[in-house]
Amino acid sequence: MRLMLIAGNWKMNLTAGEAEALAAALRAGLDRDADDLQDEVARTREVMVAPPFVAIPAVAQALAGSSIALGAQNMHFEEKGAFTGEISAPMLKVFGVRYVIIGHSERRHVFGESDELINKKVRAALRHGLHPILCVGETQAEHDSGRTLTVVLSQLQNGLDGVAGPGLVTLAYEPVWAIGTGRNATPEQAQTVHGSIREALKDRYGPAGDEVRILYGGSVTAENVDSLLSKPDIDGALVGGASLKADSFIRIVRGG
Repeated sequence: MRLMLIAGNWKMNLTAGEAEALAAALRAGLDRDADDLQDEVARTREVMVAPPFVAIPAVAQALAGSSIALGAQNMHFEEKGAFTGEISAPMLKVFGVRYVIIGHSERRHVFGESDELINKKVRAALRHGLHPILCVGETQAEHDSGRTLTVVLSQLQNGLDGVAGPGLVTLAYEPVWAIGTGRNATPEQAQTVHGSIREALKDRYGPAGDEVRILYGGSVTAENVDSLLSKPDIDGALVGGASLKADSFIRIVRGG
């Protein structure tokens, strides 16, 4: 059985002190679950948070020894160099970062990241032993024109170009039209896309494709998370705004 992953993407929110306080609150609420070996949540769900870069050291300290994994929101594909404002995999690993979100729709559509650039980041993360969370998803116009699967599967294939095995890779389907809008794909809509991604992975990697986790992202809340996670190919959630408050994120992790 694939271990579910509930990942909080804090985006450009919270100062280092605020992020540290949120991490401490999440640890206090969720590590009690991990200590209870009979707790179904602790045995079936992994939790990760991705704070802003400047808050990573403080959050790393707050989560040291915790069951909550530390992630980053982006990274450069080179280890070092004249790349002003960028962060490399070795810099992240110093603080115990295990996951890195790559190809988020905001990186694609606000900052113009191409499939080729995103693929370089995926391969760089894998070279350094990080777990990339490769995001794919269609815009409102692409959705309305019936091009969802064409767009999503193209992003998937391009993002995994040169990746011999899925190994540490996690995927996240996040329809752009559902991010921060209060709209979300119905569980049935999401499952249709997730199922197509699963088939593409199995076509590419054989049985190993069935082991890859595929998260859903896009206005995930405590009220809709259970219905989404009930679908066979939805293996967790990439949570934005609802991950910025301890009580709402804990409710999502535990189930609405």
